[in-house]
Amino acid sequence: MGGLSRFKAALYNRPSMTRYQELADDIEASIKAGILQPDEKLPSVRHTSARRGISASTVFQAYYLLEARGLVRARERSGYFVVRQPRSSPPQPTAASTPEDRRFAVVDVSERVFEVLESAMDRELVPLGSAFPSPQLFPLQRLGQCLAKAARHIDPRSTFDDLTPGSAALRRQIARRYLADGLALSPADLLITNGALEALNLSLAAVTRPGGAVLIESPCFYGALQALERMGLSAIEVPTHPGEGMDLAALEAAIVRHRPQALWLMTSFQNPLGSLMPVARKKALVELVTRHELPLIEDDVYGELYFGDQRPPPAKAFDTQGWVLHCSSFSKCLAPGWRIGWVAAGRFARAVARHKLTSTLATNAPVQLALADYLESGGLDKHLRRLRQALLQQRDQMLAAIARYFPAGTQATRPEGGYFAWLQLPGNCNTQHLYRQALEHRISLAPGAVFSASPGFEHCLRLNFGHPFTPALDEALARLGQLATQAAA
Repeated sequence: MGGLSRFKAALYNRPSMTRYQELADDIEASIKAGILQPDEKLPSVRHTSARRGISASTVFQAYYLLEARGLVRARERSGYFVVRQPRSSPPQPTAASTPEDRRFAVVDVSERVFEVLESAMDRELVPLGSAFPSPQLFPLQRLGQCLAKAARHIDPRSTFDDLTPGSAALRRQIARRYLADGLALSPADLLITNGALEALNLSLAAVTRPGGAVLIESPCFYGALQALERMGLSAIEVPTHPGEGMDLAALEAAIVRHRPQALWLMTSFQNPLGSLMPVARKKALVELVTRHELPLIEDDVYGELYFGDQRPPPAKAFDTQGWVLHCSSFSKCLAPGWRIGWVAAGRFARAVARHKLTSTLATNAPVQLALADYLESGGLDKHLRRLRQALLQQRDQMLAAIARYFPAGTQATRPEGGYFAWLQLPGNCNTQHLYRQALEHRISLAPGAVFSASPGFEHCLRLNFGHPFTPALDEALARLGQLATQAAA
């Protein structure tokens, strides 16, 4: 049996395949077998529809799926073309990269984090250290129209309706999106917040007390470290695999030994690693925290930015007893700066609502109504398809540049979603020093030290591939690779 036949046989042995998936897999098999070449145009939708005896919408769905897989790209008024795959990329890390010492850590990272954040906000710098994708990737004009409409037509009484839980219309739209992905959350399960960071902080306040300890990933999102520091909580870092997420055996050992008050982690496209925890491990994670009655604060802000066929289910999808406090927002996928997030806090919903009531009380009403209007119009999925395709292309371009410019021995993650790549540099390369050198060349980056309360990541850094791959960005990576090569020598 030839290569193409074996590939197709494996595909068609999969159960419950729809017609558009069959078409997409057929075309993918042809691309992988070399029948369809890079830059070659796919047959038109009308031609494929007639030849296959299927509807045009089915063909479009197949082409959208191939686009999400990074195999084809639409060209305006020209059709769909096979994408030329990158020739090379750096090797990926193969094991959890984590400091040796797993003792309680007193968190003291704020000054380092503030310095990095300030540099990343400088418009004159190449934004490799930024925490956000390019604003060019978002439908800001359409959102502005929705906001103007909301401001003109808002019912004055509605500014007091559902003051603390948030707009009922927005919560209904969010719940509908979860339902479409197979997660049954009702609008009543959701509390609207001022971004995901407020949702995470409210959740942390609801389940911990000062002086306690919280389990976190290693490395982890620096916002978690800042929250622990501010609330007087200690960090217990658990090894986290760059491809598959937190080590569950190490997690259970830490639970038994330290009796923490909570666990905070990202299960999909973790910041900074970009790791995606497999579905079976997410289910095992929820079973583990349920067995130990340990609150799990799940940060899922990158969940919509997947490059595969469908959104990975969050840990919340497997939560039957309410131990998962699921937090997300529109800041990373739709409206940066609008600061609209939410939390589904399970058994802790009342405690989280009380903290919201006594802190910020409510979230901007016109902005909530504008987002509800935008979601109801059905434009989000079209925007997300374009955003994911752009991020996937930019990921491959950045990884190819890292392979070209960075020193031998450099390892980089190849995330299947989000917009961060984690690099481990060889030799004696200290990325805190590299960070300062890069600033002199008007380049920002995020050194590994800001992602841990413990030493051990001084040879690592996080790069943002959420910006268009311009000649200036390529030049910045070349300069950064040169500096890293000199430091590693």
